[in-house]
Amino acid sequence: MNRPLKRLLGRRELVDFPAFELGGIEAKVDTGAYTSALHCSDIRIETDAGQQPRLVVHLLDPGHAGTDGRLLAFSEFALRDIRSSNGEVQERYVIRAIVQLYGQDFEAEFSLSDRSDMKYPVLLGRSLLRQGRFVVDVARRNVSAKYLARAAARRAPR
Repeated sequence: MNRPLKRLLGRRELVDFPAFELGGIEAKVDTGAYTSALHCSDIRIETDAGQQPRLVVHLLDPGHAGTDGRLLAFSEFALRDIRSSNGEVQERYVIRAIVQLYGQDFEAEFSLSDRSDMKYPVLLGRSLLRQGRFVVDVARRNVSAKYLARAAARRAPR
């Protein structure tokens, strides 16, 4: 049986969120977390004109490169219990989003939380790592972005 090869990620990676028009966002790869996480603030539920609930958030902080502080709204979301790194269970909103690694799209669940006190605004969890058949080398960083840069350099006319 031919399985796809496993790809390498470093302890930190630069990821893109094409649907949010965000690129080069720093992410921490966390094999201890099952669900990926995304920094948001001002998380609230509003109703649209059809009286349907929608989740409205400020994605990332204006201080993060590549973000403009605009509001994003999601019509599809869930509320789940998520266990944080300190063992505390928190109720968090979860969305599905496309994240790009190695130039490939991966749809994954992201819990939304205020990560302003954390160094990295995005956390990549085991569920995404399993889906992409990724293995982690903690001695490396930005493996996906470096791979794409080398591939682009090889394609460039000389």
